[in-house]
Amino acid sequence: MSHSLAVRDEALRALRAAGCVFAEDELAVLCEAAAGDDQRLRELTGRRVVGEPLEQVIGWADFCGVRVTVRPGVFVPRPRTRVLVEAAVPYAEAGGLVVDLCCGSGAVGLAVRRRVPAVVLVAADLEPRAVACARENLAGIGEVYEGDLFAALPAAVRGRVGVLLANVPYVPTRHLPLMPAEAREFEPEVALDGGEDGLDVFRRVAWEASVWLAPGGVVLSECAESQVGAATEALRRNGLRAEVVTDDELEATAVLGHR
Repeated sequence: MSHSLAVRDEALRALRAAGCVFAEDELAVLCEAAAGDDQRLRELTGRRVVGEPLEQVIGWADFCGVRVTVRPGVFVPRPRTRVLVEAAVPYAEAGGLVVDLCCGSGAVGLAVRRRVPAVVLVAADLEPRAVACARENLAGIGEVYEGDLFAALPAAVRGRVGVLLANVPYVPTRHLPLMPAEAREFEPEVALDGGEDGLDVFRRVAWEASVWLAPGGVVLSECAESQVGAATEALRRNGLRAEVVTDDELEATAVLGHR
């Protein structure tokens, strides 16, 4: 069932007026989500034109070729975070334990498991809506816990983690007002705010990581290029061998800490 031409034109004009650069592409996605229901298309378009992220409006994001459920109020996985997936896969082994800390929707852990299906996957987040969303995405393939960083994890995984994905918030607090409105207004601040220099949460992860990692395990986290020096120093101070991975195509940087 297709939408009426008049409603499609109305939606397209609204998207363009709202400043959506790829209005035609977004309209196609919204039409698919509305499934021929003109009133539903109007509702979805209305949410989008006030700035709600497209992924939250349609209910999913394409991340590393995986369709990930994204609910309203949940952090939207960024394409650049693929750098973590690419860097993690070589260390993910069949039967090995992968932990997705600050998991949000669970997208990063899910993408790693899709590439290495035999890993054991555990995820955790502090934000209740993120936890509920991650439980949808990881149903039947991973356990999701609610809590603050390592405090959320079961004691049984301590010292057994082969790959620790820590996609922590790393935006300096003073930069939050400069972020796009769709992030500031529709994503939880706890998923964005990294403290004074953006590395407060990362330092907490680095402080405890070696206790949770198995021998030879690795912790991976995305950061800004300007934060690399401080981030690698935090890893070294906590007994981990630091490595930096960059992807020019994604304009992304990740730091790795090896036990």
